Amino acid sequence: MKAELHPKYFPQATVICACGNTWKVGSTLATVKTDICYNCHPFYTGEQRIVDTEGQVDRFLKKLGARQKFMEKREAQVSKAKPNNWALNELGLNKRAVEALAEGGYTTVQDVLDGLTSGGDEKLLALARFGRQSLTEVKKAIRTLGLELPGSEAAE
Repeated sequence: MKAELHPKYFPQATVICACGNTWKVGSTLATVKTDICYNCHPFYTGEQRIVDTEGQVDRFLKKLGARQKFMEKREAQVSKAKPNNWALNELGLNKRAVEALAEGGYTTVQDVLDGLTSGGDEKLLALARFGRQSLTEVKKAIRTLGLELPGSEAAE
Protein backbone atom coordinates (compact mmCIF):
# COMPACT_ATOMS: atom_id res chain seq x y z
CA MET A 1 0.00 0.00 0.00
CA LYS A 2 1.36 3.42 -0.94
CA ALA A 3 1.93 5.93 1.84
CA GLU A 4 0.03 9.26 1.79
CA LEU A 5 -2.38 7.94 -0.86
CA HIS A 6 -5.47 7.20 1.20
CA PRO A 7 -7.40 9.81 3.24
CA LYS A 8 -7.29 9.73 7.01
CA TYR A 9 -9.87 7.38 8.55
CA PHE A 10 -11.84 8.44 11.63
CA PRO A 11 -13.22 5.34 13.41
CA GLN A 12 -15.36 7.49 15.74
CA ALA A 13 -16.70 10.15 13.32
CA THR A 14 -19.81 12.00 14.48
CA VAL A 15 -22.94 12.11 12.30
CA ILE A 16 -25.26 15.05 13.05
CA CYS A 17 -28.82 15.12 11.71
CA ALA A 18 -30.88 18.29 11.20
CA CYS A 19 -33.33 16.95 13.81
CA GLY A 20 -30.55 16.97 16.45
CA ASN A 21 -29.87 13.24 16.56
CA THR A 22 -26.18 12.25 16.65
CA TRP A 23 -24.32 8.93 16.45
CA LYS A 24 -20.83 7.58 15.76
CA VAL A 25 -19.65 5.80 12.62
CA GLY A 26 -16.40 5.18 10.80
CA SER A 27 -15.73 7.73 8.05
CA THR A 28 -13.06 9.69 6.23
CA LEU A 29 -14.66 12.89 7.57
CA ALA A 30 -14.48 13.89 11.23
CA THR A 31 -18.13 15.11 11.24
CA VAL A 32 -20.89 14.31 8.77
CA LYS A 33 -24.04 16.43 8.56
CA THR A 34 -27.27 15.03 7.12
CA ASP A 35 -30.78 16.39 6.57
CA ILE A 36 -32.73 13.30 7.56
CA CYS A 37 -32.06 10.15 9.58
CA TYR A 38 -33.80 7.07 10.98
CA ASN A 39 -35.09 9.16 13.86
CA CYS A 40 -36.98 11.69 11.72
CA HIS A 41 -37.63 9.92 8.38
CA PRO A 42 -41.39 9.55 7.65
CA PHE A 43 -40.96 5.86 6.77
CA TYR A 44 -39.66 5.03 10.24
CA THR A 45 -41.73 7.51 12.27
CA GLY A 46 -45.05 6.95 10.51
CA GLU A 47 -45.62 10.71 10.38
CA GLN A 48 -46.52 12.39 7.12
CA ARG A 49 -44.61 15.62 6.89
CA ILE A 50 -42.94 17.54 4.11
CA VAL A 51 -39.17 17.73 4.32
CA ASP A 52 -38.15 21.00 2.69
CA THR A 53 -34.66 20.53 1.29
CA GLU A 54 -33.22 23.76 -0.08
CA GLY A 55 -36.64 25.34 -0.59
CA GLN A 56 -37.99 22.72 -3.01
CA VAL A 57 -41.47 22.91 -1.51
CA ASP A 58 -41.47 26.71 -1.78
CA ARG A 59 -40.36 26.53 -5.42
CA PHE A 60 -43.06 23.98 -6.17
CA LEU A 61 -45.75 26.11 -4.52
CA LYS A 62 -44.50 29.16 -6.44
CA LYS A 63 -44.75 27.26 -9.75
CA LEU A 64 -48.19 26.01 -8.79
CA GLY A 65 -49.34 29.56 -8.05
CA ALA A 66 -47.91 30.82 -11.35
CA ARG A 67 -49.73 28.07 -13.24
CA GLN A 68 -52.97 28.93 -11.45
CA LYS A 69 -52.61 32.60 -12.47
CA PHE A 70 -51.85 31.56 -16.04
CA MET A 71 -54.91 29.31 -16.20
CA GLU A 72 -57.15 32.06 -14.79
CA LYS A 73 -55.77 34.54 -17.34
CA ARG A 74 -56.24 32.02 -20.15
CA GLU A 75 -59.80 31.29 -19.01
CA ALA A 76 -60.60 35.02 -19.04
CA GLN A 77 -59.23 35.32 -22.57
CA VAL A 78 -61.21 32.31 -23.76
CA SER A 79 -64.44 33.57 -22.26
CA LYS A 80 -64.04 36.93 -24.06
CA ALA A 81 -63.22 35.54 -27.51
CA LYS A 82 -65.39 33.41 -29.74
CA PRO A 83 -63.87 30.25 -31.24
CA ASN A 84 -65.41 30.78 -34.66
CA ASN A 85 -62.95 33.55 -35.51
CA TRP A 86 -59.79 31.96 -34.04
CA ALA A 87 -57.20 31.07 -36.66
CA LEU A 88 -55.60 27.62 -36.53
CA ASN A 89 -52.22 29.28 -35.88
CA GLU A 90 -53.48 30.24 -32.40
CA LEU A 91 -53.63 26.57 -31.43
CA GLY A 92 -49.84 26.28 -31.54
CA LEU A 93 -49.88 23.27 -33.87
CA ASN A 94 -46.96 22.22 -36.01
CA LYS A 95 -46.74 23.58 -39.56
CA ARG A 96 -47.63 20.30 -41.27
CA ALA A 97 -50.86 19.88 -39.28
CA VAL A 98 -51.95 23.48 -39.99
CA GLU A 99 -51.20 23.06 -43.72
CA ALA A 100 -53.06 19.73 -43.88
CA LEU A 101 -56.12 21.27 -42.19
CA ALA A 102 -55.96 24.32 -44.48
CA GLU A 103 -55.82 22.07 -47.57
CA GLY A 104 -58.90 20.28 -46.23
CA GLY A 105 -60.79 23.58 -45.91
CA TYR A 106 -60.38 24.03 -42.15
CA THR A 107 -59.25 27.60 -41.54
CA THR A 108 -60.64 28.36 -38.08
CA VAL A 109 -61.02 26.52 -34.80
CA GLN A 110 -64.79 26.51 -35.31
CA ASP A 111 -64.31 24.70 -38.65
CA VAL A 112 -62.37 21.97 -36.86
CA LEU A 113 -65.02 21.71 -34.14
CA ASP A 114 -67.73 21.45 -36.80
CA GLY A 115 -65.72 18.76 -38.61
CA LEU A 116 -65.34 16.76 -35.43
CA THR A 117 -69.06 17.14 -34.68
CA SER A 118 -70.25 16.10 -38.15
CA GLY A 119 -67.81 13.30 -39.01
CA GLY A 120 -65.87 12.54 -35.87
CA ASP A 121 -62.19 11.72 -35.84
CA GLU A 122 -62.40 9.81 -39.13
CA LYS A 123 -63.29 12.96 -41.07
CA LEU A 124 -60.08 14.69 -40.01
CA LEU A 125 -57.99 11.53 -40.31
CA ALA A 126 -59.13 11.23 -43.94
CA LEU A 127 -57.18 14.41 -44.75
CA ALA A 128 -53.86 13.95 -46.54
CA ARG A 129 -50.79 14.28 -44.25
CA PHE A 130 -52.99 14.42 -41.14
CA GLY A 131 -52.56 11.47 -38.79
CA ARG A 132 -53.38 10.38 -35.27
CA GLN A 133 -50.57 12.41 -33.70
CA SER A 134 -51.83 15.60 -35.37
CA LEU A 135 -55.38 14.79 -34.27
CA THR A 136 -54.20 14.31 -30.69
CA GLU A 137 -52.36 17.65 -30.81
CA VAL A 138 -55.45 19.42 -32.16
CA LYS A 139 -57.70 17.97 -29.46
CA LYS A 140 -55.20 18.80 -26.73
CA ALA A 141 -54.88 22.39 -27.97
CA ILE A 142 -58.66 22.81 -28.11
CA ARG A 143 -58.98 21.50 -24.55
CA THR A 144 -56.29 23.94 -23.37
CA LEU A 145 -58.38 26.75 -24.76
CA GLY A 146 -61.18 25.56 -22.50
CA LEU A 147 -63.48 24.46 -25.31
CA GLU A 148 -65.66 21.37 -25.17
CA LEU A 149 -64.89 18.68 -27.72
CA PRO A 150 -67.85 16.91 -29.29
CA GLY A 151 -68.40 13.49 -27.72
CA SER A 152 -65.84 14.07 -24.96
CA GLU A 153 -68.33 13.22 -22.22
CA ALA A 154 -68.74 9.69 -23.56
CA ALA A 155 -64.98 9.16 -23.89
CA GLU A 156 -64.19 10.18 -20.31
